Amino acid sequence: MEIRLIKTFQTIVKLGNFQRAAEALQYSQPTITIQIKKLEEELGVKLFERGKTITLTTAGRLFHERAGSLLQEYDDLNVALVDFIQGETGLIRVGASEPSASKRLPDILASFTRQKTKVQTKVTIGTTKELAGMLLEDRLDLVLCNQPEPHLELEFYPLLKETFKLIVPDDHPLAGREDLHLKDLKDEKFLFTPGSCAFRIRIEEMITKHIGKLRQSSIEVAGITVIKYFVQSKLGIALAPEVAVMPPIPGTVVKDVADLMEGPSLGILTRRNQASMSRISQGLVEEIKRMYA
Repeated sequence: MEIRLIKTFQTIVKLGNFQRAAEALQYSQPTITIQIKKLEEELGVKLFERGKTITLTTAGRLFHERAGSLLQEYDDLNVALVDFIQGETGLIRVGASEPSASKRLPDILASFTRQKTKVQTKVTIGTTKELAGMLLEDRLDLVLCNQPEPHLELEFYPLLKETFKLIVPDDHPLAGREDLHLKDLKDEKFLFTPGSCAFRIRIEEMITKHIGKLRQSSIEVAGITVIKYFVQSKLGIALAPEVAVMPPIPGTVVKDVADLMEGPSLGILTRRNQASMSRISQGLVEEIKRMYA
């Protein structure tokens, strides 16, 4: 059923006769007559009783009641498609690893959705490896994460280098020390994230280079954003990205250590062929780049 036929029918009902409808739609009257005949043939019912005046049949009244909502849905669809093409609406599937998922992504999305009020967003939180896999399976449009292993189908745009801080309980002997170095931590019990974590890998590089073998056993915590709470409970000390531990929570102190290495790169991960990415997703990528320029 063609939308133009429904519009012709509704115009006739609104204006009361074929001639006025033809003038309003800028058709000839025979064209209007042909369109209504075609519509009646498609529906298999008679819509008008024709005489000196035209009146709706019972079927015509039923069709008229429903036709308005059909045309409104069609108009709404057209508006939605125009917005989508212009990058004003659509669904963005965003992935993020911690601590950026908690500490950075909310501000990014708040800034973006203030400009793009019609956008829908779905956020997935996971490890860089998990999110890269979802990106390859077309289950995500973009990912905010640390730099993954190279992949021919993925492209990583670096935004910044993470910086590390030392976090200790506020009554720890190191809490009041100045001019700290990594060798000063050799006797401490460390809290670590799992071995595959980019932060853990970099921290172990620093420990191997400046301390060697730790003198106490460590505790592994599966979440960079919760390590500070384990420090708060005096279970150990931790080297962690600054974004995950600032501002300090009660019962903890965040310290600089002179010889800390740079952390891993944080950036935007996308599929290499971005032609398949929607304009609204491309817009979010550009917004993130702008915020971290």
